[in-house]
Amino acid sequence: MEYEVVIGLEVHCELATKTKIFCGCLSEFGGKPNTHICPVCMGLPGALPQLNRKVVEYAIKAGLALNCSITRYGRLDRKTIFYPDCPKNYQISQQELPVCRDGFIDIEIDNGNSKKIRIERIHIEEDAAKLLHTDHETLIDFNRSGVPLIEIVTKPDLRSAKEAVLFLENLKNILTSLSISDCKMEEGSLRCDANISVMEKGSKEFGVRTEIKNVNSFKALEKAINFEIKRHISEISAGKQLYQETRRWDDTKNNTVVMRSKEFANDYRYFPEGDLVTLNIDDDWIEEIRKTIPELPPEKKKRFIEQYNLSKYDAEILTISIAVADFFEKTTEICGDAKATANWLMGDIASLLKENEGANFKPEQLAELIMLINEGTISNAIGKNIIIDVFKKGKSPKAIIEERGLIQNSDEKTILELVKKVLVCNTKSIDDYKKGKTQVVGYLVGVIMKETKGKANPQIVNKLIMKEIGKF
Repeated sequence: MEYEVVIGLEVHCELATKTKIFCGCLSEFGGKPNTHICPVCMGLPGALPQLNRKVVEYAIKAGLALNCSITRYGRLDRKTIFYPDCPKNYQISQQELPVCRDGFIDIEIDNGNSKKIRIERIHIEEDAAKLLHTDHETLIDFNRSGVPLIEIVTKPDLRSAKEAVLFLENLKNILTSLSISDCKMEEGSLRCDANISVMEKGSKEFGVRTEIKNVNSFKALEKAINFEIKRHISEISAGKQLYQETRRWDDTKNNTVVMRSKEFANDYRYFPEGDLVTLNIDDDWIEEIRKTIPELPPEKKKRFIEQYNLSKYDAEILTISIAVADFFEKTTEICGDAKATANWLMGDIASLLKENEGANFKPEQLAELIMLINEGTISNAIGKNIIIDVFKKGKSPKAIIEERGLIQNSDEKTILELVKKVLVCNTKSIDDYKKGKTQVVGYLVGVIMKETKGKANPQIVNKLIMKEIGKF
C-alpha cells in the first residue's frame, strides 16, 4: 500500500523588541536567572498587562512580508494552560482574531519547480518561563516569561521532511531580513512544532495526527519528521491503533518520546482577555510599516542571478544574511568582480565572518585585495595568506603586503631561470608529461611556488613551464 505524508508547521519566533510584550522588563537572551522580571511577567495577582506597540508592528511587518492579509480589528485572548512555566495558569495569546491571515511562502522543490505553502495565520502571544531540570529538582527562570512571540501556522501543505526544512529555512531568512528577530535556534528564539499524519495515497481524509514539540534545529526537524513517518506507516501496516498525541524529539536516542495526549482547542477554554483593549489597526499604519520592508531574500536572490551573473547556488548562499549580501554588493561595486567577491565571501572569509573576527573588516579591504590579485601584484595564494592579518589588524591588504615583502614577482627572466633549474632536477616529471600525465605540470608549478615562497606569478610560471618542457 502507498501512503501520503501530511505535514503542517507551527513556528514560534521571539521578536527582537527591547522589552517584553506586556511589561517594561528586558527581553534580551541570557542574564542571571530571574533578573529580568516584574510582577506582570511573573503573573502575580493584581498585576495588569500593557501591550507593547512594537510587537504588533513587527507582527504586521511579518504578515506583509509573508503575503498575509492584516486584521483591522482584533483582540487578545486567554489560553488556559496548567503548567508550572505559566504562572497565571493561562497564556495571553490570540484565537479568533489573529493579526494576520491567509499568507504563503514559495519554496523551490525538485527540478527548479516552486510550491506554494499556505500560511493560515500569524498571531502574537507571550512566551513561557524556562524550566531547568536537575537530577533532584526543577527550577524556573522567569527571564523568558513574557518575551514576545509571533506564531506562524501553516496549512497542511507540506508532504516531506525536506519540504518542511525548506519552508523553515526560507521563513528564517525572511524574518531575519526584516530585522524583527535574530532567529537563533540554538537560543530558542526560533522553535518549531511539526504536525504529522499519514494517509492512503489518493485519500481525502487525513490520518491521526502527532505533534512534535519545540524542535530547535533544521537537522532535528528533518530527523524527527522522518522518524514519525516511519513509525506511523509501521503502526498502520501492523493494524495497530494510532493516537493523537504530543511527542518530543530525543537527539541522543534519535527517536520521539510521548509527552501527553494531544489537546484540542476547546481544552484551552479561550476567552477574551479583559485586561487589554481591542486592537484597531488602520490602513495608514499598515502602509507606513509596508514602506520599511526591505528587499526580501527571494527577490534579492533573483536579482543577484540576473544582475551579477551568479549561479543559483552562489546567489542563494549570499542572500541568506543581509549583512553578507550588503558586503557582497559594496565590494563588487568597488572592484567590479562579482564572481571573485562571491568566491571569497563563501570561502576563506565565510568562517571568519561567522566567528565575528571581522568586526573591523570592510568591503573596501576585500575589494582592494581582489584588485591586487587581478592586476598581478599578488597571487591568490598570497591573498589567502594575508587575509587573516587583514581581519585581525584592520590594515589594508596593500599595507600588509608591503610590511611582509609579499609583492608578486612577475619578472619573466628571473622566473625562467628558476623554471629551467627545476625542470633539470625533475626529468622523471618531464617523462611522465610526455607519456600523457599532464597533471605533473601542477606539481612543477607547486615546486616553483614553494621555492619562491608564493611570490612568483603562477600564470607566468605555468606559461614558461609549458614552453620549456617541450624542449626536452
